[in-house]
Amino acid sequence: MTETGFAATELLTVPEIAAYYKLKNSTIYAWVHKKRIPYVKLGGRLVRIRRVDAEAFIASQIVLAEK
Repeated sequence: MTETGFAATELLTVPEIAAYYKLKNSTIYAWVHKKRIPYVKLGGRLVRIRRVDAEAFIASQIVLAEK
């Protein structure tokens, strides 16, 4: 879909994000708690992360090799 369509706002659970990036759920929850990654709270309790936010966060963590 387009950037303004459903795919751009797809909300994923913490376990889905953790599984995709092969991380522990606790790592994602720690990032949420420390407000290192943008997230959405639904119903005051459920945490969801937009796919585009997760991808942007991971991309911002890339360390380039020195020549």
